[in-house]
Amino acid sequence: MTWPVDTEKLDRVRAAMADQDLDALVVRAPDQVLYLTNYWSMKGYAMAVFPREGEPTLAVLVPQVEDAAEVAWTTDIRPFAGYHPDDPRPPSARSLEVALDVLREKGLTGRVGIELSQVSQGTDRMMGEPTVFTMDYFRAFEEVVDEVVDAVPLLTRARMIKTPQELERMRIANELAALALEAVRQDIRPGMSTAEVGARWEGYVHQIGVGYEGRVRMARGFSLVWSGDGIRTFTPTKGEPVVADEPTLFEIWVCADGYWNDLTKNMLAAGELTSRYDRLLSDLLAIFDEAIAYARPGAEMAGLDRLIRRRIVEAGYEEPSHPVSHGVGARAHEPPWPHQAAGGTLEAGMVIAIEPGTYFPGGGGLRLEDNFWIGDDGAVKLCRYEDDFR
Repeated sequence: MTWPVDTEKLDRVRAAMADQDLDALVVRAPDQVLYLTNYWSMKGYAMAVFPREGEPTLAVLVPQVEDAAEVAWTTDIRPFAGYHPDDPRPPSARSLEVALDVLREKGLTGRVGIELSQVSQGTDRMMGEPTVFTMDYFRAFEEVVDEVVDAVPLLTRARMIKTPQELERMRIANELAALALEAVRQDIRPGMSTAEVGARWEGYVHQIGVGYEGRVRMARGFSLVWSGDGIRTFTPTKGEPVVADEPTLFEIWVCADGYWNDLTKNMLAAGELTSRYDRLLSDLLAIFDEAIAYARPGAEMAGLDRLIRRRIVEAGYEEPSHPVSHGVGARAHEPPWPHQAAGGTLEAGMVIAIEPGTYFPGGGGLRLEDNFWIGDDGAVKLCRYEDDFR
């Protein structure tokens, strides 16, 4: 239940470090620690020191040492106490101290990159409470190294292109999502609470995901479920009853050992779609297919956003308030960001979500979303669960 060292990924990072003359990267965000060491921390106090040359160092809480030793791509694992009777500081202070000591010990005190400009971070394995940075954290590096630079642009660029191993890990997350959807589809009935439906889906992901094919240590599912007129983007699951003849919409995420997907799938609990929804689904499927065909290497990213929104309006609907495309990987939402305020083009190896949707005034609506690997010949869908649910 581990993965071999992803040398393609790490060599890419080290080449970028050489271009920027960086001695080391020091990371604490759980998704960055995972990316560089393959360790997904149980609580977000773990830190990694990743030198341009030589073995990385991983600092973990004492109870996590055995777990880290089983999966990490380094043997240099430094434990620190969550609580120490002679040191009342929080654990994050002790992990920072370990990282600074490693920089001194290994002479990595010239030009060092740390996470200065994060917009978001992936959560740790406990999920509910990511730890974040303080000003004292940033200032501590200024006392140890000659120059502190922002490592986030370098890591962002590296992470946008997925290696074969990363793609396989994301395929596993998508397969778990599909298996759980298929299980729920056997159970869903009109009158059931959307909260119960969501809980069943999340439970199936956890039940079948932990230990899946001997390849997954921890899998969790997260859901927002709405039905009929209760479908309203950016709102919580309210527990309204599932209705017949209209969609029950699942906005869902699966995280399998730190790699994510981001999907929106739909079910029909009973009956046949009303004419309004039948037309809407046909229109969105056509828009979805056109967007998928557009998503090829060299395509302008802003053009993908413009295409989807223009086609939705031309079909007689309102534009969605949510983004219609974004990157997916060690976070559910990460660069690249194909929207009209950004530049750049799609590149082979990227994984993006494409998600056209529209919502009716007063409630109801529909969204289609899947994750796509951008191959040399175009976009490849990663989740086998169907989008036409009639």
